Amino acid sequence: MLAELVDLLGAVSPDAAREDYTAAIVNENVLGKATVATRRWTSQRLSELYALDPRVAIFRVLRRLWLVDAPGRPLLAMLCGLARDPLLRSTASAVLALPVGAELVRSSFLDEVRRVAGTRLNEAVLEKAARNAASSWAQSGHLQGRMRKMRIRVAPTPGSLTMALWLGAVEGLAGQMLLDCRWTRVLDRSGQELLPVALQAKQLGLLHARAGGGVVEIDVSRVDPAVART
Repeated sequence: MLAELVDLLGAVSPDAAREDYTAAIVNENVLGKATVATRRWTSQRLSELYALDPRVAIFRVLRRLWLVDAPGRPLLAMLCGLARDPLLRSTASAVLALPVGAELVRSSFLDEVRRVAGTRLNEAVLEKAARNAASSWAQSGHLQGRMRKMRIRVAPTPGSLTMALWLGAVEGLAGQMLLDCRWTRVLDRSGQELLPVALQAKQLGLLHARAGGGVVEIDVSRVDPAVART
């Protein structure tokens, strides 16, 4: 739902409350949905994926990085979605392990969704979830093509790397382990390749980073506006 997220965050003030996002979608119809029912469903789904609540840390971080890194928005949305949606997250290995130029095999992709969902979802819902997940990976830039989806390499940005590092730090990782965590793997670069991007993020004031003598120091805590104010 990248297009909806782009339109919504463009229409609602960065300091808006949770209720303002709901009102914008349902009452003001800023996303141009045809029916009230569709507006409510859209509001619910966007809230599930992105929280849309400044009281939730991941949304505060997303909102800040969204403003400073427009080219990284597809990756920011994907990282947030992966963190909040177990079904989407279950498909990460199937996509990220693909060599550049390889085709996504639909049956293997569906198996990953089925493995996580178990018996909770019927086959029709599973197939829809797999299609939606494949579409999400295409919107993030990892896949290309309509009928046949081929793996392509994304380009990490300072904001998307900051989000990935923040997610790793939330899990308790530090130093070099942050650069090589499951979240940074979404950016299609090794930890060593990400160091120059981390230094760009440092220049933007998004994080603190220092590397030397085989030691990597990274502090990304203050990218959260709530932490930065303390």
